[in-house]
Amino acid sequence: MSSSNGSETGKELVKISGLKKHFPIRKGFFNRQVGAVRALDGIDLTIREGETLGLVGESGCGKSTLGRVVLRLLPATAGSVTFEGRNVLAASEKEMKAFRRDMQIVFQNPYASLDPRMTIRQIVQEPLEVHQTASGSDLRDRVLNLLDLVGLAKEMADRYPHEFSGGQRQRVGIARALALRPKLIVADEPVSALDVSVQAQILNLLIQLKSEFKLTYLFIAHNLDVVRYISDRIAVMYLGRIVELGECDEVYNQPLHPYSKALISAAPVPDPDFDRSNRMLLPGDLPSPANPPSGCRFHTRCPMARDKCKVDDPALREITPSHFSACHFAEELLTPPEQA
Repeated sequence: MSSSNGSETGKELVKISGLKKHFPIRKGFFNRQVGAVRALDGIDLTIREGETLGLVGESGCGKSTLGRVVLRLLPATAGSVTFEGRNVLAASEKEMKAFRRDMQIVFQNPYASLDPRMTIRQIVQEPLEVHQTASGSDLRDRVLNLLDLVGLAKEMADRYPHEFSGGQRQRVGIARALALRPKLIVADEPVSALDVSVQAQILNLLIQLKSEFKLTYLFIAHNLDVVRYISDRIAVMYLGRIVELGECDEVYNQPLHPYSKALISAAPVPDPDFDRSNRMLLPGDLPSPANPPSGCRFHTRCPMARDKCKVDDPALREITPSHFSACHFAEELLTPPEQA
């Protein structure tokens, strides 16, 4: 069950068009480029104001790269990213500083994302100092208020990261991301490094903060249950492309791409009596993004693949209202009405 009924306004906050990110492969004495890793290879996506868009896929499919390019932590190779109609990728350094106030990130690793030489107070107040939005007693009060919001006692403010558990460190990372009251937060696998019980606490905190501060999330994860719990819409990514996009429950109950169906089928079910005989297992590993297959990139592992899939690259198209799939034969995955 998704966290809410959808975006609050339906207004477009972020628009990603034709986005590409290729990492050059260089060899030899002269460091000559001999190829490129196509981490992102033509992404078209919209994030609506007030929604949580879940981005899911196998490790290596380009999810984290997409989040970083949207925030311009990595430069794009081609394409555009607009935030409230303004081009992020063409922004000057001064304009980019203004964007940073509205676009923040919570990193995956709570152990590596906090400076071990800084206290929690210094970490959380740093963005406020950089953007000169608070000083003196106001700065101290805002830091303590932020710590309280994420469930940390004010007595913890002058401790160092090594004195905290993984869940507590991630709360610090969330407090830092909230400091400037952003409109968009990219949550890059924020619970994957945490124990299951702590994951639930952090997810519930994110949901609570979203409602309280009217946030928009791009929530990146590979755990399908986590994505389903928190997301309004889901984008499924495979080898640098979006292969399915739709409302959360639509994608889970009626997947319209064989890759999405395989991901859902592979999710663990905590029931010893569950019939696992009809699980859809994918052969082989994710192909190299430096040399993706021709045609449909999924055809080398797809149980539905036909000759057309080897030569024709399917476009992401609307199969049912607001439910998109990049599969030539997506209609065959539709459940007949009498079986629905």
